[in-house]
Amino acid sequence: MGDLVYTELLKLKRSSMFLISVLGAMVAPFMIVVAAHVQTSGPRADFRELFYQTNLYTVLVLGVALYGVVAAYLFHREYVEDTLKHILTIPVSRGNFIISKFAVLLLWIIVLTGIAWLLTLLLGLLFRFDGLSWNLLVFSFKQFYVGGLFLFILSPPVVFVTLVMKNYVPPIILAIVITMMNVMAGNSEHRGLFPWSAAGDIANHTLLDTYPAVYSYSAIAAVAILGFGAVMLYFQKTDIQ
Repeated sequence: MGDLVYTELLKLKRSSMFLISVLGAMVAPFMIVVAAHVQTSGPRADFRELFYQTNLYTVLVLGVALYGVVAAYLFHREYVEDTLKHILTIPVSRGNFIISKFAVLLLWIIVLTGIAWLLTLLLGLLFRFDGLSWNLLVFSFKQFYVGGLFLFILSPPVVFVTLVMKNYVPPIILAIVITMMNVMAGNSEHRGLFPWSAAGDIANHTLLDTYPAVYSYSAIAAVAILGFGAVMLYFQKTDIQ
């Protein structure tokens, strides 16, 4: 398993996808902090608002699409390069192969989440926003990583579509659709039932009391478990051409 993960990381050294994803992770901090800096009316935002808004846009909008593209890239790369059938003859367990891919995806999301948090902090310091404290740093750091972890947990449906369709386009479309549904549900009192919207609310401590919190956690768990089970079952049973 460790060798598989190490091999996946070595592949990324020769790919421009990681750099592209880093640039994508930097969009939300730049957008939020710069917009707050040039604001000319109303009270000026503070660090708490910067962290909140950046994490909100990352989890509900940019992160879904960005991490969806990353997941599609990771799980489709062997199909594009026509190397999967050679890898599985080494021999390599199909289950371990899939788990190693998810492990790399988790590491990737951890790095991108850290970049988004750190850039928000640095830009806030650069533009001299108020309200920074040690407690806020710890709190916001936890918020960002709870959101990132939920996006990882909710990634199996995108992975499943990637494996079934063997194409980049369908999983990207799915990620865009999920993003649009997040935006549409933004002001709905029922958004806690939609797993991706619920994840954003849980991460930012804004979960509505319309339904018990267990409904939101159950929806997230159902998508994660069913999605991961579908991925493993499909990859174990499908023929590799």
